[in-house]
Amino acid sequence: MDYEPQGSSARWVASRSSGRPTVTLVKAFERNIRTTRSWQLHSASDATHIIVDTAAGTTREALEEFTRDAHAVVIPVLPSEIDIHAASRCIGDLLLCTKIKPRDGRIGVVANRVKKNTKVYQALLRFLRTLEIPFIASLRDAQSYVHAAGLGEGIFELPEYKVRADLESWRPLIDWLHSPATRSAVEQTATSADH
Repeated sequence: MDYEPQGSSARWVASRSSGRPTVTLVKAFERNIRTTRSWQLHSASDATHIIVDTAAGTTREALEEFTRDAHAVVIPVLPSEIDIHAASRCIGDLLLCTKIKPRDGRIGVVANRVKKNTKVYQALLRFLRTLEIPFIASLRDAQSYVHAAGLGEGIFELPEYKVRADLESWRPLIDWLHSPATRSAVEQTATSADH
């Protein structure tokens, strides 16, 4: 579900070749007055995972809506003073306005497009260590992501020998998404949906 007005996820899906696994896109950023909003946001019944891509400046009300049934909330943070401030506000809003609590283990931060030998990255690490939520992974600033996006592919769909270092940096995030806390949240969401 692409709620980002610039439609980056929509462009990525449109670029995918027919030989790749199907990714169904819901253009949540578009409003169609001829259909109901619930119909516009309807996801496929056979969907195994739903990823919601939101804008950086999402309102508190929208955060509450987006996270209502989420089993995990991943907050990407760029190593810049502006992004650190925006992430701090977003995390504060998440903790104040949603039903997700830090002890639930469902909110995590990922440092995105990092160059580890820079002062701003060190400042980002200091900020992340002050939070009540886990710092999960650092994804490096690499051309492989630009290349994958242009092809409509994921980093795991590129030849492994070209992206080995990037694949390794994803392992902590994947492990966290499959951790007992997030699996428990999935089971609780499924149980509440059944009732």
